[in-house]
Amino acid sequence: MPGRRRAAVLATLVLCEAVWVLDRSYDLAKSQIVEVLDRILAADQFRFEREPLIRRAFEHFRKGKGNFADYLTGEAAAEAGCRDTVTFDRALKGSEGFTVLT
Repeated sequence: MPGRRRAAVLATLVLCEAVWVLDRSYDLAKSQIVEVLDRILAADQFRFEREPLIRRAFEHFRKGKGNFADYLTGEAAAEAGCRDTVTFDRALKGSEGFTVLT
């Protein structure tokens, strides 16, 4: 239909890369990255692969100390039936769903 905009589908990996670039290349603070992700997730022109998983991971990222990819990994593991995600990332110590190896 003329004039009708189609939504672009964003994969989970694309969102992880976007967060990484905002952090490492643009040196944005976590609060700024959260704001950008919030806008992306609210935009009508985007649809998301595994949207419920992405939204859960985003809420953990917003409140937690880990990075977005960590929480996506944790949510994917939980969705697959895993009790915990094992990690070396000390920032996740005490985070529900993660076991930190020391």
